[in-house]
Amino acid sequence: MIIPYKQLSPDALQGLIEEFITREGTDYGEIEFSLSQKVKQVELQLERGDVVIVFDVATESVSILTKHDAKLIAAAE
Repeated sequence: MIIPYKQLSPDALQGLIEEFITREGTDYGEIEFSLSQKVKQVELQLERGDVVIVFDVATESVSILTKHDAKLIAAAE
C-alpha cells in the first residue's frame, strides 16, 4: 500500500527518510554527501514521484521504493 508522503508528520517523514538512508550503513559513491543533503535528495524524489513510501501489511513495515519497484510488487500481490 502506497502512503502519500504528505500524510506523514514532518518528524515521521524525517525519521523514515533518515532510516532509509542509513539502512545500508555504507556509502560507496564517488562524492560524499552529508545526511541533510541526502535527506533533501530523497525529499525531492518523493515530491517528483520518483520514489514512494510503501507500507507492507504482511510484515507491518514501511520502506521507500522507486515507483517502478512499488508497481512490480503491487502487481505480484
